[in-house]
This record gives sequence, C-alpha cells and structure tokens, in this order.
Amino acid sequence: HYNISVEHRVNIPIGSGIGSSGAGALSLALALNEALELGLTKVEAARLAHIAEIRCKTGLGTVAAEFYGGFRIGVKPGAPGVAETLQIPGIERYKVIFLNFGPLSTKKLLSDPSFRERVNGIGARVLDELIDSPSPEKFMLLSRRFAEEVGLISDRVRETLSVLDRYGYTFSMAMLGETVFGLARLDDVEEVKRILEGNVSHRGDLYVANVDFEGARLI
Repeated sequence: HYNISVEHRVNIPIGSGIGSSGAGALSLALALNEALELGLTKVEAARLAHIAEIRCKTGLGTVAAEFYGGFRIGVKPGAPGVAETLQIPGIERYKVIFLNFGPLSTKKLLSDPSFRERVNGIGARVLDELIDSPSPEKFMLLSRRFAEEVGLISDRVRETLSVLDRYGYTFSMAMLGETVFGLARLDDVEEVKRILEGNVSHRGDLYVANVDFEGARLI
C-alpha cells in the first residue's frame, strides 16, 4: 500500500473544454506506472486514465486523442487501443488559438441524458461529413455548426465569434467550456491575436499553441 500525494502543474484552463482533465488522468497514469514500476504497457496505463475520466464524468474521448497526438478524428470511440482515429492532413500549416472566459460543468452536462442524446445525434452527422472530406478548414466549419446546434454558446462566446466572423475567421466553442477556439494559418496568427485583443469587449485569457504530433509521453 502507498500513500501518494499528487501535484499537477497545469498551464491551461481547467474545466474549459481544452482537455485538462484527460491530460491530468493520462499523465498521472503514465507517471505512476513508471514511478511504482507497475509493469503496465503504455496503452494499458492510458486505458486506466480513460476509465477514470468516464467514471468521473469529466470527459468522454479526450484521453485517446491526447494519447495518440496529432489532429485526429475519432472514428470509433473508446480507450487507447480500442479507439480508432483518422489523422486530418494539413494541420502543420496552422496554430491553435483559443480565448478562455471560464469553465462549464462537464459533469453536470454529461449526467443529463437528453443532452447526451442531442450531442450524439448532432455529432454523428457532422462526423460523417468530416470523414468524407477531412481538412482543417472543414473541421472548423463543422465544429461551428455543431456548437450552434448543441446550443451552449454564451453571450461572451457569441460576441467573440461574431467579431471573428466579420474578419473572415471561422472559430467555434470548445466542448465543454466557455472557450472560443480556432485554427489560424501561420501567417495569420498575429492578426487573429490583434483582433481578439482589440475588438472583444469581454476579458479573457488568450493562448496560442502548436499541435503536438508525438502524443503522451514521459519527460
């Protein structure tokens, strides 16, 4: 038996649709497996993280996406080793930009059967379209449609999306969090930052990130 104290250092917003819960579970599973010499394979440890997130209702498919890395479509749901994903080409020409206003209660929403049913129905339709013609541009268009149809867009997110629309940038809302996110071509990153910093009335935390292609790993 062990008494273990865990300290997470998190550089992104928690509860805001950016995958911090899945990342916390996954990093902990991999770290404990190494530190305690449990002898699990990397996939086996990641499966435990997936199970923990499902049971805690902090997310559904985040762990698999973070485990594999890259920019992927979840073709078949499940834990790493079970889930099937499809890499979307062309993401190396983009950076990820997101503006966070605050968290939403993932557990509360995922505990609502009617919400889950609505999300699954809408998600299945847009997923089929994305699989037919995967690209970063198509992903953002369908992500925006999904967010609009799910109906969780807040006033602050709506204003921000409208501002970006006027400048020709299609962004969407992270699921689940009060976070506006999108993909900006490398040459457009500074312009998008200026738009968000100078034309949005509500204050938020702005982040710019690269896409990691290696997936989860010990460092």
